[in-house]
Amino acid sequence: MDQTTFAAPVWAWVAVGAVIAVMLAVDVFSHRDHHVIELREALRWSAVWITAGVTFGLVIWLWRGSGPAVAYYSGYLLEKALSVDNVFVFALLFDYFRVPSVYQHKVLFWGVLGALGFRLVFIFAGAELLDRLAWAGLVLGAFLIWTGWRLAVRGEPDVDPDRNVAVRLFRRLVPAESRYHDGRFTVRVDGRRKGTVLLVALVAIEATDVVFAIDSVAAILAITTNTFLVWTANAFAVLGLRSLYFCLAGLLRHFGYLRYGLAVLLAFAGVKLILAETPVGKLPVWLTLAVVVLTLATAIGWSAVAARRSARAP
Repeated sequence: MDQTTFAAPVWAWVAVGAVIAVMLAVDVFSHRDHHVIELREALRWSAVWITAGVTFGLVIWLWRGSGPAVAYYSGYLLEKALSVDNVFVFALLFDYFRVPSVYQHKVLFWGVLGALGFRLVFIFAGAELLDRLAWAGLVLGAFLIWTGWRLAVRGEPDVDPDRNVAVRLFRRLVPAESRYHDGRFTVRVDGRRKGTVLLVALVAIEATDVVFAIDSVAAILAITTNTFLVWTANAFAVLGLRSLYFCLAGLLRHFGYLRYGLAVLLAFAGVKLILAETPVGKLPVWLTLAVVVLTLATAIGWSAVAARRSARAP
């Protein structure tokens, strides 16, 4: 029997939720005043979130054994890697709306809360589909392979909020101000409650993240359909997305070939889902972890070498 198919008890879900809530509360208290997140602070918080994610994997190992822990770490690394693409799009959206640096953390904080909610829904829906419909794995696998191909051949992602359905609908339903009003999401003007540009920027980020959530959840479901492992891997990876943004936003140009690595991982996840519906069966989780680590190391190393050669070129 597959070790990763265990059913997590209610107390485990409650315990993880409580830990996440406490960490978010500490984060909110630490950033209760609007200020620019400098690199040193971002690195410190990144270390905190990464330590939390790695430590939880050790807890899984001690509680359920090596198989579930390897599945968790594979999903965690995959989601962390895919988060880099989120960072790139967030940077473009902040630039589009000209969001001041002092307010960016607030937008990302509420954006992360929304992302956790969306992912929880997608995880349970995706796992249920894979469990009930035999052909769902084939369709989801083909979707991931297509997504990987699209990621490898596309240029910069289209993040024009004026073409985003959710943003256009929000602007039509909610009157919006053209100013930021000291970082508030809503403001009362002439007796009427209106949204600020910051709220529109948040809606754009949430709408964009829905697309990313579909890709990332589908990819992790190719590793395991255990909803507890998939949710925790997603949660701990997404929780560090804000600090990752402030660490990488100015360095994205140095990761020019990481996109190809992510494309390979998405395609690999798609092939893995398809093979699971054939006589080949499920690939071992240790092989998945090895492919994730090797692919990321190769893409990052390739990017670093290319950036160094570019810097040396006249």
